[in-house]
Amino acid sequence: MKHEKQFFSLSFVAILITIALGSSQGRAGFSAVATHYNPLYNSAEASLRPAFLTKEGSQPQKKAHFPVTEGRASFYANQFHGHKTANGETFNMDKLTAAHPSLPFGTWVRVTNLRNGKDVIVRINDRGPFVKGRIIDLSTSAAKEIGLIKSGTARVKLEALTSGRSAFIAG
Repeated sequence: MKHEKQFFSLSFVAILITIALGSSQGRAGFSAVATHYNPLYNSAEASLRPAFLTKEGSQPQKKAHFPVTEGRASFYANQFHGHKTANGETFNMDKLTAAHPSLPFGTWVRVTNLRNGKDVIVRINDRGPFVKGRIIDLSTSAAKEIGLIKSGTARVKLEALTSGRSAFIAG
């Protein structure tokens, strides 16, 4: 049996294709393909890409605000003052902070008491609440700002204002 020699190996063909793609469109064309579609992007990288583009597709539009939700809020009891929060900070009842089940740590949220219209802006630094039917736990200071201390709980509206990542409220 006569064996024919292979002139090109598979790796050599792959290198030739890569060089051809890079030189035929220039480096800008090849990298532009990678920035617009890369199946290897994970969800963290995808959340950093612009989600909304203008009609021309050139400039990202800034989204005015994130989704709004309503539900019942409560506040931390003073007994947790000085304990560690889920993000590693020490809980200080005098700071404007809150616990939310799913918003990223560092997200700023406007909390409005629907009974009296008072609002406060808090930073998410903990997880909770762990009571069914509640969507946020406020620090004592934040609860005082919106008149939540006497009643203990109140119906509130949440609006996530900013975050390092996309902020979607799931209560």
